[in-house]
Amino acid sequence: MKNEEFAAADVDLTFFIVSALHSSFFILHSSFFIRTFAAKMEKTYYYKVAGHMFAVVNETADDVSLWLDHYKPFLIEAADAEPVFTLYVKPTLKAIDFLQEIHQDDDGSEIMAGTVEAGLPCFKFLLQGRHVATLIAEADYRKASVAMRAPQQFGLDNALMVMYALSTATRMTALFHSSVVSYDGYGYMFLGKSGTGKSTHSSLWLKYIEGTELMNDDNPVVRVLPDGTAHVYGSPWSGKTPCYRNVEVPVGAIVLLSQAPYNRIERLEKLRAYAAVVPSISGKRWDSRIAEGLHETENWLAQHTPIFHLECLPDEAAARLCCETVTPHP
Repeated sequence: MKNEEFAAADVDLTFFIVSALHSSFFILHSSFFIRTFAAKMEKTYYYKVAGHMFAVVNETADDVSLWLDHYKPFLIEAADAEPVFTLYVKPTLKAIDFLQEIHQDDDGSEIMAGTVEAGLPCFKFLLQGRHVATLIAEADYRKASVAMRAPQQFGLDNALMVMYALSTATRMTALFHSSVVSYDGYGYMFLGKSGTGKSTHSSLWLKYIEGTELMNDDNPVVRVLPDGTAHVYGSPWSGKTPCYRNVEVPVGAIVLLSQAPYNRIERLEKLRAYAAVVPSISGKRWDSRIAEGLHETENWLAQHTPIFHLECLPDEAAARLCCETVTPHP
């Protein structure tokens, strides 16, 4: 009887060992498959905006290109220079210790800027009060990681825009809050507080000034080039208007708009010109390195670019007055 029990035990033990070996093989095989699959899924995308190249490294199992469709006009096949920044897309959004420095709310789209425990810059992005993404960057903004949850496009878009603005701030480059049109080979930028009528004024140019084209309706990029000229560029960030054009023209003029019951325009002298452009440029101004870089660009623009103040109605006469004043005449 005992022998039978031992025999049964031997059979059970043999079955257990074989099962365990089979499971180990399966686990090892599965682990290898997962690592191989993850390696295949990890992909780097390269983009160039206003001549500055940046990289997006996907470390998730998701296809991030689905969230970057409006970046396609700026996609390049391979790196052709050192990226101004590299953003790593991580798979999991985790809770972190966060020291908040500033909070910005723009119609339900919120950004909280601060630092994490290690002192690294950190940004949290919220949509309608819901935490959607966290961005943690190195101090020089050359590398950063972002983790998101739905809607992922909102989080990734904001992370890329923040990284672009901060990594290029010391490169005579500024990301503007502006609507910009091109006309006769030059770009004309319309600035103002939200609700002032920047998009409306651009639409009036498009309607009444023949040959006008919309370049970007929310966040164009201005760059001062080594040859001493300022150019304005389309970008992947265009607010509610889907205008993602990879285009470039010299800056013709910058126009600060304000609503009025009449139409009147004046050119601003240098100090007032400087004050006109500063509020429309994105940046982390409590960071001295970023602030100094932006000041250099803002000062150059105030010194060398025609900057105007247009008090206006939302009508054809305002668009024609502006065009006739700010565009060059033979």
